[in-house]
Amino acid sequence: MSNTTTTQFPTISNLIPTPNKQPLILKSNHHHVLFSTFFVSDVGLNLKSKRCNVNVNGGVRMKVVSSGIDSVSSSSSSSSLPVSIELKPILNESQFDRVIAEADQIDESVVILWMATWCRKCIYLKPKLEKLAADYHPRVRFYCIDVNNVPHKLVVRAGVTKMPTIQLWKDSKKHAEVIGSHKAYLVVNEVREMIDDESEP
Repeated sequence: MSNTTTTQFPTISNLIPTPNKQPLILKSNHHHVLFSTFFVSDVGLNLKSKRCNVNVNGGVRMKVVSSGIDSVSSSSSSSSLPVSIELKPILNESQFDRVIAEADQIDESVVILWMATWCRKCIYLKPKLEKLAADYHPRVRFYCIDVNNVPHKLVVRAGVTKMPTIQLWKDSKKHAEVIGSHKAYLVVNEVREMIDDESEP
């Protein structure tokens, strides 16, 4: 869980640069503060205005307000990328057909998790697939279907007999599937391989 702390500095008279991967030390007239949880290489400095936000890679978020520094933010480009993307639910057959058709028009693949609320493996697997969805965003769309919430004929049409089942659809056809009968991380690896194999020319 992220933590937020706010510290007031009367004036910051000196910002001591330190070598790469060394703790960042801030000095003021009345404070000598050592931030040992992040490093100079993890942040970018802008010494112009009054507020700075420090995004710490170690999982702690600090906000430092002073009259000497205005902006300190993570320099990592990956900070703007989503960590996970929620699987969009498909609730009926017409929505299923629309999702497949739209992906076909723009030459994208669709990954669908067929699941049920009573399926414990499905519940464990879903958040891990949401993290995987972030890795392939936006070129692969991820969805989920609760078999109890859609007509049975759609389940039969997709050929789903076990849960969880993860299918890859492209060109309006089912190209591959993974049956999630083992541990979630192994299923995720298989789904990744399924997507990568489909992407190869």
